[in-house]
Amino acid sequence: MAAILLLAVSRPVLGQSEDAARKLEDLIPDDAVSMPENWAVNGDPGVQGEGPEVAVDPPFGEDSLNPPDLDIDASRPASSQRSEDDPFASIDDLPLPPTPELGAVRIDSRLELAFPVELMSRRDGTNFIGRFRALRAARDINPELDNVALRAAHIRADRELLQDLLRADGYYDARVWRQFGEELNEDTGASDELVVRFGILPGEPYRFGSIDLGGLQAAPDYRRLRETFGIVSGDPIRSDRIVEQREALATELLETGYPFSMIEDPELLIDHDRGEGDLTMPVEPGGKYSFGQVTSNMPDFLSAKHISGIARFEPGDIYQRSLETDLRRALLATGIVSSVTITPRPVSEPVDGKPGELEMDVEIEKGRLRTIAGAVGYGTEDGLKLQASWEHRNLFPSEGTLRLRGVVGTRELSAGIGIQKNNFRGRDQLLALDVYASDTKSEAVEARTVGIRASFGRISNILFQKEFSWQLGAGALFTDERNRAIGGIPRLRQEYLIGALFGRVAYDGSDAFLDPTRGFRAGLAVTPEVSRDLGEFGRDEFYTRIETDGTAYLPAATGVTLAARGKFATIVGAKPFRIAPSRRIYAGGGSSVRGYGYQAVGPRNDFGEPTGGASLVELSVEARVDTGFLDGALQVVPFFDLGTVSRQSTPDFRFVQYGAGVGIRYKTGFGPIRVDVGVPLNRNPLFDSPVAVYVSLGQAF
Repeated sequence: MAAILLLAVSRPVLGQSEDAARKLEDLIPDDAVSMPENWAVNGDPGVQGEGPEVAVDPPFGEDSLNPPDLDIDASRPASSQRSEDDPFASIDDLPLPPTPELGAVRIDSRLELAFPVELMSRRDGTNFIGRFRALRAARDINPELDNVALRAAHIRADRELLQDLLRADGYYDARVWRQFGEELNEDTGASDELVVRFGILPGEPYRFGSIDLGGLQAAPDYRRLRETFGIVSGDPIRSDRIVEQREALATELLETGYPFSMIEDPELLIDHDRGEGDLTMPVEPGGKYSFGQVTSNMPDFLSAKHISGIARFEPGDIYQRSLETDLRRALLATGIVSSVTITPRPVSEPVDGKPGELEMDVEIEKGRLRTIAGAVGYGTEDGLKLQASWEHRNLFPSEGTLRLRGVVGTRELSAGIGIQKNNFRGRDQLLALDVYASDTKSEAVEARTVGIRASFGRISNILFQKEFSWQLGAGALFTDERNRAIGGIPRLRQEYLIGALFGRVAYDGSDAFLDPTRGFRAGLAVTPEVSRDLGEFGRDEFYTRIETDGTAYLPAATGVTLAARGKFATIVGAKPFRIAPSRRIYAGGGSSVRGYGYQAVGPRNDFGEPTGGASLVELSVEARVDTGFLDGALQVVPFFDLGTVSRQSTPDFRFVQYGAGVGIRYKTGFGPIRVDVGVPLNRNPLFDSPVAVYVSLGQAF
C-alpha cells in the first residue's frame, strides 16, 4: 500500500535593521520574476525559510481499486512536488500517519481530489464529490478572469470548502493537504498547466453523544414524536441529517395535533477528547388540540356551514396542519375569493391528557366575481368559430354561478344558460342545470335542438384530481334533424322527442390530470334513453347506450412516456336506423381517430353520408418525447390511431380506419397545449381530407 509523508517546518522571520538602505529591486524576489504564478500561490520562500526536504511517495498505487460509478484514476502518481514551503498548507509540524490506499477523482482540468478508495466506493464518497462539485460550481467562476492572484484565492476557497463539507459529515479530525503537479500537453509533451491535488484523510467520523430535546417529553405522544426524530446517541454526525430530522419532527408535531409547537435552532457541542458531539434542540410542544367549529368573517358571502362542507375535517378530529392548508387551497380554488387567512383559536385547553379544542377562524377577501370571455378560432373540424360567455360566480351564495354562453360559426349556432352550485352539500360535488338551443352541421348530421340537462356528481378538476369520481343526471330534448345533405340532394327532416337518464363512474390512478406520465384510468357510462319519432309513423324506442374506456401511461425511458387508449361503446335495444341520427355512435376527430373529420369514420349510405352505427371500437398509441427545447417545455408526440363503427351492437370490423401523424405539446403551468397533425392512412378520396389539424388543451387522452 502506497503512503504519503509530508513535513513542513516554518522558521521565524529574521529581523533586519530599519536603517539598512534597500533598493526597490532588492524588495522583489527573484522567484517573483522567474516564476510569478508559483510565487503568488506559495509566497516568498526567502521569507518562509527553506524548510526540510519533503519526501513524497506516489499517492496512488497501481493496485488501487476503481469503483465503477466514479471517474477514478488510481494509478497515476503526482508528476512533481514543490520543494518550497506552502504558506497555505494545512499540515502539522508532525508527520502524517500512514495513509490508506488513495484514489483520485478529477474535478476539472486544474483540480483533483484524492482520498481513501474504500470511502469513495461507498455512497458517502459519491455524495461528497457531488456536493463539492455543486457548491464549487455555485461560485460561478469565470475562466476569462483567471489570473495568478485569483488562482491562489480559488485554491484557498477549495480547501476551505473541503474542510466545511468534511465537518458537515462529522469528520472533525480530517486532514487536508495540497500537492502541486503539472499537466503534460499531449501535443508538445511539455508541462503547461499547474494542477492542484488535494489529499484528504477523513479520519474517524464523530458520533452523537447526549441529545437534549427540551420539553418534548411533556407531549402525550412523546414516544411517537421521539421516534420521528430519528437521531440517537451513537449515530454518526451529519449536519444535513440534523436539519432533515428537525423538519421531520416539526411536521409530525403539526400533523398530530400541536399547532402551537416551537423548535429552537439546534446547537452541537463538539468534544474532541470523546470524539462526540452533544446535540441540544429545545422543543416546546405547546399542547395537543382537536378541530372545533369553523367561523367566517363574511357569512352572507361564504357561510361557515358552506366552508365546513368544503373542509376535509370534522369537529373532534385531531388537528393537522395539512388539513388547514388544504382548506385554504380549496377556498382559493372557488374563484370567488382573492385571499384566505385561517387562524386556529383555542376555546378549551388540554386537560388530563385529553386534547383541547380549536375554532378555525376563516378570514376571506372577495375576489372578482364576474368574467367576460371570448375566443375566435378556426379548425378543420369546426370551421370558423366565435365564442363568447359571461358568468357571475356567486350570484346565489354560496358559490351559485350563472353562466350565459353563445357560439357563432360556420358549422354551429348555439346559445345556453347554465346554473351550477359548486361544492354542493360536500367537497367537490357539483349540481348543474343547463338549458340550451343549437343549430349544428357536422360531417354526419344537421340538427336543430332545444334541450335541458341536470346533473349531480363528484368530479375531478385541474386543482383537485380525484381517484374516484361519479355523475348522475337526466335530460330531455326536442330535435329536428337529418343526415347531412351531400351534393345538394335534400333529405327529409325528422323530429324526435328524447328523454334520458345517465350515470358514469371513473377511476383515475394517473399522476396528473392534464399531463399524466404513469398510471392508468378507467371509466364506465350507462345511459338508458327513450325516443319518440314525431313523424307520420310515430314510434317509441327504448334502448341503452353503454360506453367503457381505459388509458395507461408508462415511462419508457428518460423523457419518454408511452400512452395507450382503448374505447368500446354499444347501443342495445334498438336498430340504428330507428334512433335519431344525432344519438347514434360515430368516430373520428381530435379525441378519436386523428386524421379524419369529426364523425367521419364508419359506415356511409349510397349518398356517401356517414350514417353512424350501434357499436364502436377505438385504439390509440403515442410516444410523448421531451425535446429539451424552450427550457424543456416542448414535446414531440408521434401517434397511431384506429377505429371502427359497426351497424350492429356487436362490432364486425367491416369499416376500420387508420390514422397516424405527429403532434407537439407546449407545456404550461396549467397543462400542455396540444397541436396534432394527422393523416388518414386509408382515406376515401371523395370525403376525407389528406390531412387534419387539431388544437386543444391537455393531452389527447
